[in-house]
Amino acid sequence: MKKLAVAAAALAFSAGTAMADPVVGTWKTEVDDGSYAHIDMKKCGADVCGTISRTFKGSGEYDSPNKGKILVRNMKANGDGSYNGKVWRPSNDKIYIGKMQLNGNKLVLKGCVAGGLLCSSQTWTRIK
Repeated sequence: MKKLAVAAAALAFSAGTAMADPVVGTWKTEVDDGSYAHIDMKKCGADVCGTISRTFKGSGEYDSPNKGKILVRNMKANGDGSYNGKVWRPSNDKIYIGKMQLNGNKLVLKGCVAGGLLCSSQTWTRIK
């Protein structure tokens, strides 16, 4: 019985680590309108969401009113390193069709209009 309990615990642990989404972690955005941020990507239900955790501008880190706000919203994994969902751009307070593509420690994030035909993109770098 003791061996069965240990085996069940090991299986539960390995299943949990296998299910970790590869984009989960902290990412540094590109500079946008003179500022950049660190985004904490976490699971939100079955999807992935990203929250602004730190903000920076030329003089260094500052206390932006956007800290704690969700930038990446309900990104659904497609199974090939790509994701679809929504993204919020703080500088104009608009929400766009969002697309992400993971490539190692780089994440290309796109905000799109016109049904996803016209997109603006940034390449983020993994911090941790």
